[in-house]
Amino acid sequence: MDQAVTQVFDLYRERMAREAEQMRNRTPGLTIDDFLLAVGPHTGALLNTLVKDAGAKRILEIGSSYGYSTVWLAEAARATGGKVVSLDVAAKKQAYGREMLEKAGLSAFVEFRTGDALELIPQLEHGIDFVLLDCWKDVYVPCLERFHPKLAPGAVVVADNMIQPANARQDALAYRRAVRGKPDMTSVLLSVGSGIEVSRKAGPLDDGL
Repeated sequence: MDQAVTQVFDLYRERMAREAEQMRNRTPGLTIDDFLLAVGPHTGALLNTLVKDAGAKRILEIGSSYGYSTVWLAEAARATGGKVVSLDVAAKKQAYGREMLEKAGLSAFVEFRTGDALELIPQLEHGIDFVLLDCWKDVYVPCLERFHPKLAPGAVVVADNMIQPANARQDALAYRRAVRGKPDMTSVLLSVGSGIEVSRKAGPLDDGL
């Protein structure tokens, strides 16, 4: 990665360290929405690799938050000639993410859309090559039902927080059952970061198997 992107990740790393201290001290006046709660460097690097190796061009992020994973996806989109469409209900968080993308020189590779993902997903075009699902866990299954018909053959879907936090495990299990129940999807749970479910829609590579 180039220096501009590396410097942005340094800024995110510094923020994570500050917020970890605030969490330990239970700093008053802060809510869960004030914290970054990012996918982390291991998951981010894997997302970046998956997009590049798949040559994914139409990339969907459901849950922009403060843009950490968006930067990983955008850097990969630059390499593939693609673009990220990132959805979130919080305009304030997307504004922060937009600033970081500009610092990284990646703003041209991301389109932010603000609103309820369940309403925004049906407006998207078909042919999505890659999806990162990282929003409120109780809407993972409804999101899946909306984007699944729009997936391109061979599309990859990554859902975060499949193992942690513990209070989301029932919703995570419901999602895993739902995605594995799709006859055209294969799926595996990986203990990377907070746990990710990596799923793939059947495509040309499956011919003859």
